[in-house]
Amino acid sequence: MKIAGTTIGFRTASPGSARSSRLRERSIKTLFFFTAFFAVIVIGFIILFLVRDAYPILEQVSLPDFLLGLSWEPTATVPLFGILPLIVGTLLVTIGAMVFAIPLSLGCAIYISELASPRMKAILKPAIELLAGIPSVVYGFFGLVVLTNFIRIVFNLPTGNTWLAASLLLGIMALPTIVSVSEDAISSVPHEFREGSLAIGATRWQTISRVTVPAALSGIAAAIILGIGRAVGETMAVLMVAGNTAIIPNPIWNIFSTVETLTGALGIEMGEVSIGSDHYHALFAVAVVLLFITLVINLSAVAILRYLHEGRTTRPGRKPFISTAAMDSIGRIAKILVAAVLVIFLFAAAPSWLAAIVLLAGGAWYFGRGRLSRATIQKCSFALIAGATLIVLAILVIILQDIIVHGLPAISWDFLTQSPKDAGRSGGIFPAIVGTMYLVIGAIAIALPLGVGAAIYLVEYTREGKVTRLIRTGADLLNGTPSIVFGLFGFAFVVLYLNVGVSMIAGQIALAMMVLPTIIRTTEESLKNIPHSLREGSLALGATRWQTISKVVLPPAVPGIVTGVILSIGRAAGETAPIMFTAVVVSQRFLPSSIFDPVMALPFQLFYLATNVSNSTTNRYGTALVLLTLVVGFYLAAIFVRTHFQNKSRG
Repeated sequence: MKIAGTTIGFRTASPGSARSSRLRERSIKTLFFFTAFFAVIVIGFIILFLVRDAYPILEQVSLPDFLLGLSWEPTATVPLFGILPLIVGTLLVTIGAMVFAIPLSLGCAIYISELASPRMKAILKPAIELLAGIPSVVYGFFGLVVLTNFIRIVFNLPTGNTWLAASLLLGIMALPTIVSVSEDAISSVPHEFREGSLAIGATRWQTISRVTVPAALSGIAAAIILGIGRAVGETMAVLMVAGNTAIIPNPIWNIFSTVETLTGALGIEMGEVSIGSDHYHALFAVAVVLLFITLVINLSAVAILRYLHEGRTTRPGRKPFISTAAMDSIGRIAKILVAAVLVIFLFAAAPSWLAAIVLLAGGAWYFGRGRLSRATIQKCSFALIAGATLIVLAILVIILQDIIVHGLPAISWDFLTQSPKDAGRSGGIFPAIVGTMYLVIGAIAIALPLGVGAAIYLVEYTREGKVTRLIRTGADLLNGTPSIVFGLFGFAFVVLYLNVGVSMIAGQIALAMMVLPTIIRTTEESLKNIPHSLREGSLALGATRWQTISKVVLPPAVPGIVTGVILSIGRAAGETAPIMFTAVVVSQRFLPSSIFDPVMALPFQLFYLATNVSNSTTNRYGTALVLLTLVVGFYLAAIFVRTHFQNKSRG
């Protein structure tokens, strides 16, 4: 008989074979349970090894002194281990990033969900996904070469490596996260809300601003929280443009001051520290603080999004997560805070006369908009929203144009097939290309069976309960863990504790743990989209649970699983932080002969050339272009696969 195009046939089992079948089913279920629980085990091991290596420093420095100390000088004659400048630097850079990203992201999300035509949506959504697919080290390289020079020239500064540069770059990197989640939240508002508002005479803009966006406010808040988590956990980009000086800006709003973040300190200092020293243990304590901050941020966003999802599927009278009055109060406070921060940034970054003009214009608009007609307000608002969308697209075009135009002259057969020479100034990047592919293939080989198995268990073998919530929480925690923390865990556990050394397998394990949540999530969504009637039909014919899963459920879910794999490949190929301390070397004449040899990799090669090798501009851009082409190619393939099967399912 055929179910969903799959021919299946089942015979009546004898008592002996029935017992064997039940044993096999229990064994398969147990195996899938362990794959699902693996995420919880991993996050437990990460916390265990970070705390284990961080604890010795707290025997010498009290926790208040460590968290609130004003000096981070771990290599001084008398070492000082106060990380308050690092915490402040992280917060300032993140605040600046959100000031830049939130208005653009919300404008773009509103345009895509409420104003864009289907054809324009088909252009904008892949463009946003491409912006998300650009590797962080490529963002850092662009910031180091283009953005910092722009800031230095425009503001007549001795250096462009500043808090402002780091905030702008992180703001750009946070854009795709905030846009995607906000657009989903706005699109999920029931259409009846819009129709009711328009029916009582409201304009389209009044409907958007007073009905649709307020109804999606919780989802937008979750998007912003996820954007904050993205900014706080970023390593390579901020490390390359922030200046990396562990000071608190004086005055605190001096956006042209250099700063150092928690991730920046880890990225710069971990590679040079003596294992077992006080400095070494202090860096692991920094990682614990970073992990705690990011996990709180990401779990807050996950809790909000999960509540919204449950709220759409439960009874209408369910009590709101946040009361309307509380939401109004939060909104007013947020507006005041955002206005204050914008004013501070404006007067800090722009000439006084220009800041005064902008401030007066903004005040005139705010207090005088009541005298304008509704049509005029709508035209101005839609123009601002369209402008925000154009700025987001322009950012993508500028980055791609700079990398492509300057990178193409470096591309040749010799560049792609030779080993580097003269510290990377000449020669090629063949070992880095091969090393990147080795790392990616190994990471997917580890993560794919674990991720698919975990998703099968969550969807097919269990219902919502304590165990399921624990597994999902573990996956969410793993998804929110900064990439540099995966690198530190791989270094502490695989390189040192297991005594594997800096090697390909250590990097593959670190990357596998990083992409595992992506595979779990995409596979889970694919399995949920398979109609439940197919499962019921198969079971009614006498099939076992595993026969139903393997022959009926999994085949039509393969496209979604493939999409998740492609996205994971793209992310693994573009990451630098997880492999910095676990797998890579600067130069290698020969390809690795075993998984226990170190490798070269494109992301680290670009970082090394950009930060340590002078007079290597051509090869820098060539390496960036090859890496960008590789990663963006994977993301385009994922978009194509998803679109193809969406169109096929509609047809």
